[in-house]
Amino acid sequence: MTAVSLGMPAVPPPPLAPRRASRQIMVGSVPVGGGAPVSVQSMTTTLTADVNATLQQIAELTASGCQIVRVAVPSQDDVEALPAIARKSQIPVIADIHFQPKYVFAAIDAGCAAVRVNPGNIRQFDDKVKEIAAAASAAGTPIRIGVNAGSLDKRLLAKYGKATAEALVESALWECSLFEEHGFRDIKISVKHNDPVVMVRAYRQLAEQCDYPLHLGVTEAGPAFQGTIKSAVAFGALLAEGIGDTIRVSLSAPPVEEIKVGAAILESLGLRERGLEIVSCPSCGRAQVDVYKLAEEVTAGLEGLPVPLRVAVMGCVVNGPGEAREADLGVASGNGKGQIFVKGQVVKTVPEAQIVETLIEEALRLADEMGAELPEDLRDLLPGATVTVH
Repeated sequence: MTAVSLGMPAVPPPPLAPRRASRQIMVGSVPVGGGAPVSVQSMTTTLTADVNATLQQIAELTASGCQIVRVAVPSQDDVEALPAIARKSQIPVIADIHFQPKYVFAAIDAGCAAVRVNPGNIRQFDDKVKEIAAAASAAGTPIRIGVNAGSLDKRLLAKYGKATAEALVESALWECSLFEEHGFRDIKISVKHNDPVVMVRAYRQLAEQCDYPLHLGVTEAGPAFQGTIKSAVAFGALLAEGIGDTIRVSLSAPPVEEIKVGAAILESLGLRERGLEIVSCPSCGRAQVDVYKLAEEVTAGLEGLPVPLRVAVMGCVVNGPGEAREADLGVASGNGKGQIFVKGQVVKTVPEAQIVETLIEEALRLADEMGAELPEDLRDLLPGATVTVH
């Protein structure tokens, strides 16, 4: 009988729908649109004028998987900090410009990878389009036209009564048309709204009416839990239809948390290689172990594991063996002990008190066999490793 290989598939499942065909732009070294992988963005919360603090936060975001970062430029002091930030950042930097058209030119001159402009917030912006298009074209700097429900052009508010999907789309496409008049099409668009339903409608309309790459965002999404739900629902709906080229999860939380959520959304849709994935049951009256505690301890113990690994932490004999067998690594718990599965096979049975330790050891062994470069704190946990004394 031929053995059947279980665990996570070697090849990720195909996306739910073909990616929308769009033109491609380059944001620094990152291709956006045109079939390029969906990238994850965030925005710094530091004062941009504080170069060291801003670069430190960008470094933290980069380490968390951020691929493009945006910095606010509300003052002349921030403008003066842009050259150093753009030069020293490990990832492309987008300057976020409101109210002052002159800062757009300064950001281009500073070497920023792109400039975001909000047409509803820049006085007499339309009169500057020809000059901006010329400067951006000469420097090879893309422009993101970022329409936001909270700062929609008053003319469109008067026309539609409120920030509808149609109003957001009309604002974005009108601004695009002004650039197109001057032959400039190195553009990315966002049409953000705090209501996921309106936001989804707006992006669907945009996807039908233009071929520009689209940056997805639910603006002012809220605190971490609420914002995560709103973003996951909206992004999931659009990305499952092939719509979206970059994403930013807007949370009232540290920017690194935005990256974690954004990466998890892409992983869950098969749009990014999965990293560590914990599969755990919600627990019920059948559970004979504290599943919550087990899952939390395994997750904490494997934080930073740099390999795609699915680990199942199950609490009873109903679904436990099946889920544990189908994961790369898993445990089916009951009667004060746990059966440890590796690649579909039971390798040992251990007392409940040793479940977490055993799962972590087996996970690290699998990662080591895959040739992963483990962080030092995890290397020290490998069976047989010599513990480093700090």
